[in-house]
Amino acid sequence: MTIQELKLKIKTLPTEEAIRILSDYISDNPSSDEALTMRGMKYWSTDQRSLAINDYLAAIRINPDSTARLALQASQDILNYYNKDLYNP
Repeated sequence: MTIQELKLKIKTLPTEEAIRILSDYISDNPSSDEALTMRGMKYWSTDQRSLAINDYLAAIRINPDSTARLALQASQDILNYYNKDLYNP
């Protein structure tokens, strides 16, 4: 299965099933930074933040120019968000 076929396959699946399929694909293709990034995004959507970040970092180790860099930066921006007005009534 190619990465494009994988993207089409998981597009309409429930998130947990998509994660399972992506995990199987990654087991067979451990150097697929795109699959790791996609699984990271699925983890993020289920509030499994640490698993998502681990996948992003693994994808970046495989390919430093991976789109996982953007996903990692976005996740760090979200986690580091601080609104001082919320803490100062």
